[in-house]
Amino acid sequence: MKEHKPTSSKKFYHVLTRRGFLSVGFFAGAACAVCPVSLGAERKRTVVVWSEGTAPKDVYPHDINTVIAEGLKSLSGWDVRIAGIDQPEQGLPKDLLNTADVLMWWGHKRHGEVKDELVDRIERRVKEEGMGFISLHSSHFAKPYKRLMGTPCSWREYKADGTSVRVIVKLPDHPIAKGLKNFDLPKIERYGEPFRVPEPEAVVLDGIYKKPDGTEEPGRMGMCWTVGKGRVFYFTPGHETYDDFYRPEVRLIMHNAVEWAAPKI
Repeated sequence: MKEHKPTSSKKFYHVLTRRGFLSVGFFAGAACAVCPVSLGAERKRTVVVWSEGTAPKDVYPHDINTVIAEGLKSLSGWDVRIAGIDQPEQGLPKDLLNTADVLMWWGHKRHGEVKDELVDRIERRVKEEGMGFISLHSSHFAKPYKRLMGTPCSWREYKADGTSVRVIVKLPDHPIAKGLKNFDLPKIERYGEPFRVPEPEAVVLDGIYKKPDGTEEPGRMGMCWTVGKGRVFYFTPGHETYDDFYRPEVRLIMHNAVEWAAPKI
């Protein structure tokens, strides 16, 4: 856009004949009508992918948040940011958190290090301002997720014993399932039901675990809630020793979940 040079007051006085006045009024009205649309179209939404830096380097050399963020490049009109617990203000300074439309969270060993003041701000952003929150795998024990759920958020058992899983699209018409078909993960840490959370509004993804001895067990893979003004999604897979976040099906779920969790404009 070219810079607009202001007209001097003397010239402007002469322009304001009756015809000039009408012309100025017309263009001013047109500008008022067009500018809000243009500004709105130019604004990018922001998703912040947070992790704690404990994933093994042989699987995630630059941590899980970086790989998830790479998979979100398919998002149109989004600014994808990464954050981590070892950064200043634990990666989420007020200005970044306040501009986030969606916050994705992967944590495992360092839940207790997350400051309560940060959890308070995240809770406020979700409940009062509509920021979306996506909790991944072992983040069922993350402080922000537990605060939002208001329950222990524990599973019956946790087994990384060579179990595989068939992920089943239970609600194909849900936005998170857009373009997704049933798929297999060759390894998964088995989280045994029941899961101590509020009843989900939607279970988009179900699963059938296949244990090493050949027996099978059901388990939910993707669940949704509305908490205050915000939307929350939990995704069961994502163990740090497996390559889940490189897989196209998981990346599609992450893409769709971000779009779904974002506040509606």
